Amino acid sequence: MEYQDSEKAVEVATRVEAFMDEVVLPREREALANDEVITNDEIEAMWEMAKDRDLFAPQMPEKYGGQGLDFSDMLPSFEQVGRSLIGALSIRANAPQEGNMHTLEMVGTDEQKEQWLRPLVQGEISSGFSMTEPMQGGGSDPKMLRTTAEKDGDEWVINGHKWWTTDGLTADFLLVMARTNMDAHPYSGTSIILVPTDTDGVNIVRNIPHMGGHSITEREGGHAEIKFENVRVPVENTVGEENEGFQIAQMRLGGGRLTHCMRYSGMAERSLDIAKAYLSKREAFGDPLAEKQSLRHKIADAETKLHAARAIVRHAARELDRSEARIEVAMSKTYTANVTNEIIDLAVQCCGANGIGRDLPLAHFYEDVRTFRIVDGADEVHRRSIAREAFEDIKEEELEYICRFDTNRQMH
Repeated sequence: MEYQDSEKAVEVATRVEAFMDEVVLPREREALANDEVITNDEIEAMWEMAKDRDLFAPQMPEKYGGQGLDFSDMLPSFEQVGRSLIGALSIRANAPQEGNMHTLEMVGTDEQKEQWLRPLVQGEISSGFSMTEPMQGGGSDPKMLRTTAEKDGDEWVINGHKWWTTDGLTADFLLVMARTNMDAHPYSGTSIILVPTDTDGVNIVRNIPHMGGHSITEREGGHAEIKFENVRVPVENTVGEENEGFQIAQMRLGGGRLTHCMRYSGMAERSLDIAKAYLSKREAFGDPLAEKQSLRHKIADAETKLHAARAIVRHAARELDRSEARIEVAMSKTYTANVTNEIIDLAVQCCGANGIGRDLPLAHFYEDVRTFRIVDGADEVHRRSIAREAFEDIKEEELEYICRFDTNRQMH
């Protein structure tokens, strides 16, 4: 399919695809077959190979060690890395590191970029994004944010309770969303503050047990529950302007949602490839399963929906270059999350017992993809935004017609 990707985007994605096929996928298959854990040393060796091939951190500027791709140009590469359980990690394009890099590069001070961004890009340190809170705190309704940061001289004093901070167990620093002006609406009174995890009062409570928590690498930072108890950091650790945390988070999440969509569409593509290969070899009731019409129709529907998902994400990316593209991103995230969920479920079903076994990556994919309908905004939140926009666009002529039609009916 042609998606009007630029020559640069196609060229880099082609090289990323080759790296996945030649280096990453063979090691993943071996690890799954032998129930092995891929070590940190192996991942770092992949980083060096990615650097040699000019593939490392494609989303970051060259001055920080990345490839300097524009947002739209990097999406096809993200789709290629999504085909592997370790693909994004192998080229340093994995969440939440990728999103935190983008945030610091976008609004960080020069000092923050040198101290935190540069080593983050190179994989020398790790990070987390602390926004979500336990009931009744910030979550699908971020206005419910309860964590506070109060000024005491030239320091912030942070108190709050966060959870689901991805990679929080191993993070060297956290980007913490906190209310910094309690008299203002949360959208105009919240800031993002950089907090080193070795700061007094940062208490990592636990790794939250969760669906999809089976990693095949040592580099597993979990989803941490964290309490901030009178945590003091300099006011200069504010990331971006004070009280503009929600605007910055929206910029971070908009692009992050689309990169997630592309990674998961790559996962769906790999799942379909596995399912089609299995169906073509597995015989039952006298024929290969690939000859059964009901399965062929399901595969056809899956291919069609995946094509539509790829197209809608690319359209949203083009719009994001020009505007906030809030509705386009919401549509892309909701549609792609549900399509990839359906496709991976189909692949598991097609492969039967092999689908639920862990010799293939499908069982891992299946657990991972279900979370995609919740993380980065639950389906219901995005549909609420889409519906609100839709009902703001009711045409006056249609209202007049409906009213006239209803009046005539009452007369008869």
